Amino acid sequence: MKINNNFFFKSLCLLVFFTVLSPSTWAKDILVENQKEYRKAAKKVRAGDTIILKNGVWKDFKISLVAKGKKNKPVTLKAETKGKVIISGQSNLRIAGEYIVVSGLVFKDGFSPSSEVLSFRRGKENLAYHSRMTEIVVDNFNKPGKFDQDYWVALYGKHNRFDHNHLSGKKNKGVTLAVRLDSPESQENYHRIDYNYFGPRPVFGSNGAETLRIGTSKFSLTNAYVTVENNYFDRCNGEVEIISNKSGGNIYRNNVFFESRGTLTMRHGNGNLVENNVFFGNGKDHTGGIRVINANQTIRNNYMSGLTGYRFGGAFVVMNGAVNPPINRYHQVKNAKIENNTLINSDHVQLAAGADEERDAPPISSMMKNNLFTVSEPKEIFTSFDDISGIDFINNVLINVTKAPYKTGFVNSQVDMVKAANGLYYPSDPALAGVGVSKSLMPVTRDDVGVMWYPKIDPEAVFDLVESVAITPGENTLTHALSSGVSGAVYELAAGHYTVTTPINLSRAITLNAADGAQNKVHIEFTSPTLFEISEGGSLKMNGLHISGNKSKVSESGINSLIKTKNSMLGNYQLIIDNAQIVDLNTAPVFNLLTINNSTVADKIVVTNSQFKNITGNILPLNKEIEDRGVYNAEYITIHDSSFENVGLALMNVYRGGTDESTFGPHVDLRNNTIKNVGLASNNTLKKSIILHGVQVTNLFSNTVTNSAPILINHTVGEPYTKIIGNTFEEITFPVVKELVSIKVDTAEIRDNKQI
Repeated sequence: MKINNNFFFKSLCLLVFFTVLSPSTWAKDILVENQKEYRKAAKKVRAGDTIILKNGVWKDFKISLVAKGKKNKPVTLKAETKGKVIISGQSNLRIAGEYIVVSGLVFKDGFSPSSEVLSFRRGKENLAYHSRMTEIVVDNFNKPGKFDQDYWVALYGKHNRFDHNHLSGKKNKGVTLAVRLDSPESQENYHRIDYNYFGPRPVFGSNGAETLRIGTSKFSLTNAYVTVENNYFDRCNGEVEIISNKSGGNIYRNNVFFESRGTLTMRHGNGNLVENNVFFGNGKDHTGGIRVINANQTIRNNYMSGLTGYRFGGAFVVMNGAVNPPINRYHQVKNAKIENNTLINSDHVQLAAGADEERDAPPISSMMKNNLFTVSEPKEIFTSFDDISGIDFINNVLINVTKAPYKTGFVNSQVDMVKAANGLYYPSDPALAGVGVSKSLMPVTRDDVGVMWYPKIDPEAVFDLVESVAITPGENTLTHALSSGVSGAVYELAAGHYTVTTPINLSRAITLNAADGAQNKVHIEFTSPTLFEISEGGSLKMNGLHISGNKSKVSESGINSLIKTKNSMLGNYQLIIDNAQIVDLNTAPVFNLLTINNSTVADKIVVTNSQFKNITGNILPLNKEIEDRGVYNAEYITIHDSSFENVGLALMNVYRGGTDESTFGPHVDLRNNTIKNVGLASNNTLKKSIILHGVQVTNLFSNTVTNSAPILINHTVGEPYTKIIGNTFEEITFPVVKELVSIKVDTAEIRDNKQI
């Protein structure tokens, strides 16, 4: 039989082709509709395969993906439609293996049951390499307790990328994104963190709220080689370290910090590069720039504008270190290269900062060259805390800065600053083109980072957001009106008498106003031991009300309160009282204006134009955090133009204990108040009318204090700013300021006061 060789050859080729590309070897798209289907698919996934999660809400989903892809054929896990797959409840994501890509998921309405939400490992021995998480949203995915700690993102392994993600609203303790170096397999990792949106993080009131940290002090002499570039840090206000660098060889490039409290901090580790970053403070409180510590750091071509921070949170800070310190303390600045940076209208440049008995090693073998420092109006911005002769100053230009920090290396100029096409300001004189940042610097914008399909929402105003609701007098009419509604609602109370028989729970922000013409004609009485209970999500603003506690029944504990926090709270709250008359809180042995729980933080407490009379307890007892860990209960406490008469215990007891230096507050401001017969009750064991312990900023201006218990101010860590100016003290001893930690004395500014 004659064989057709050509036909035989073609048939053989087709057989080989279909064998090689049989269905068992094709890359697959696998759509899964539930967790059981996902787990089945994850066990069989191969290089090039894509697992697609069907649109919808996936609740209590512990996503684990251990796979081995290839460089050009990764294993992919993605949403059917970006942003339409919601991971909620007790959920997390862990990946391990090689060449894995995850994208398009949204984590919200829940929290991680483990110590991490997104993790580049599955167990300590199973890490991720050459893998990527991109276009993932984590939005307010917080554990329920304020001090329940976790990371939202934990990077392990090597050569991984975290990019174009959206992380916003972390309120519980823990770093938002942490690069972990706790094993050799995760060191010298060359990770890339880029084009991410780090959204608003509120004031935490304690250490442990960094937005980004690379390494820890234990591994700080290890190189990580991480590149952090083109990210946007939007009002990241957790603590003094927005970024905490604790390893070597890292690059921070082209990032923007917008109105963020704190600094990019070279806390540990050597040989890092910080370049082309832009800091927009816009005059917001405690906005900072860059803090330099350790050896061989290069800081160049960074732009810092409108920064108000001081001390460790200043616009530019070069620290003192210690001689032969332990690994977790401050190492001496050596061989720092600081060049071509621009600082515009920023308040504080601090050199040899933190000098004390321990930190007694000033910077050495370092250089500051071709930097530009300019302010709109003549002022002094430099402070030197120790010998700075170890810094070689070369051709630094000052515009309107009244005093140079060193005798050489600074040039005064009077040129104008002109806005360039990139939105930044430069000297108008071409001769200064080599000073400050280059014109090629292009700040990344909010629209350039994160995901395009999920909104970047500004922190909302708390009060006065919707149209007002009218309330008429009567029994429990106030209670019924407040039982429903939206956060930010405004309630207008008509003149007359209101009686409340059960505590009113506030889980949203509300405003209670006396209606037009009803100022101080709205009379509220309550029969329960408490009138308002603030719970998670709640805040209270009152204006023009008259409140009496003369019908309040005594609680079993013997402690009543006009307002109290119901429980510990994850989020912060606000309390604002204006033009109020609050009287006769005296039916219980202790009847406070405010009683709080621990693990609560008020963003602000403001009292203005109000009168308080006949109160057996405290006005503001903000002293629940007694563990001396630097934790406190209120960031800003402001009392202006008000009177306090016959208050049995303290007007104010604010406590921030310990030696931690990671936070900014509390801040206390008392101005133009009348204080009479305060703190004299026999059960006032502290025997003080005002106690401020560890408060960082204290202003006592133009108050009149008569026949009251003494005032005590204890300075602890940091450089507390205390001003006692223009007050009158009658039948009361002069305020005492004690330095409990610092070797300095008389740091308070006390002047123009009268004692009668």
